[in-house]
Amino acid sequence: MSEETFIYLCDKLRPAMERRDTNFRVCVPLKKRVAIALWKLATGSEYRSVGHLFGASISTVCRCVQEFCAAAETLLIPEQIRFPDQERFKEMAAYIENRWGLPQCIGAIDGSHIPIIAPQDYHCDYFNRKGWHSIILQGVVDGKGLFWNVFTGLPGSLHDARVLRLSTLWEVASRGNHIPASTKNIAGVNFGYYILGDSAYPLQNWLLKPFIDTGRLTAEQRFYNMKISRARVVVENAFGRLKGRWRCLMKRNECAVDLVKSMVLTCCALHNLCESHGEAYESAWDLPSAAELVLGLACDVYGDGRDVREALMRYLNS
Repeated sequence: MSEETFIYLCDKLRPAMERRDTNFRVCVPLKKRVAIALWKLATGSEYRSVGHLFGASISTVCRCVQEFCAAAETLLIPEQIRFPDQERFKEMAAYIENRWGLPQCIGAIDGSHIPIIAPQDYHCDYFNRKGWHSIILQGVVDGKGLFWNVFTGLPGSLHDARVLRLSTLWEVASRGNHIPASTKNIAGVNFGYYILGDSAYPLQNWLLKPFIDTGRLTAEQRFYNMKISRARVVVENAFGRLKGRWRCLMKRNECAVDLVKSMVLTCCALHNLCESHGEAYESAWDLPSAAELVLGLACDVYGDGRDVREALMRYLNS
């Protein structure tokens, strides 16, 4: 990140991270403490290696990372990852409609596995279908690839649909507390705002997914799936840039699960900070694959969003 963004971050976390000198020892300066934590998150290096680089002990590096993540959860995350208000919903929907032609869409949802070492308790629950231990990060992004809802910490063995149902997003969206409903009439159906998901997610009025390709899809259904897939790439790109910039999310994390969860949330907030500040992203940071695909299993759980999906399909083909 640029020096300006680094200074902004230091000033933001100063109330929680700054320390004073004592009669017995000189404290580690705030900028150095923040730099140590950022280097750990950006490289995933071991504490010993980070300590050698910054001239600090292993315990100091560990403490800096823990305090940085705790400060970020208190001061940075609430600012960078916020549930949109009514005006923000309108802006996100207008951006996506102008770019991909999908009316009333406010973003896309997906999941990603974060590697961890096997925890001592219930380690089998964290063993995912890919053959390694992980926790799941569920993220919802807007059309610009900025996270506006994140949920993480559940074991990697869980299905994406199960993770969604256990998240706060499911509760608030199903009750209609935060996502406005029936704001626009499209093809004879009242449309509220909705997000896009892959086939692993349940179909809802506020969550649309592609038709499952059984080889007998109509031309209209195939066109609908193509439009949905083109727009959904924004969340896959967001996860790619998140892990490309913060490499600790790619390597097997040796920290306790609670700290890994805090690190994941912090990296999501730092992703939003860097993206919104226009920080450069180098193609050399990209993951080996173009985007991580998660649990491409067909989900046979259907909600009450069939009429919404059919109406959107008719609208896109009109």
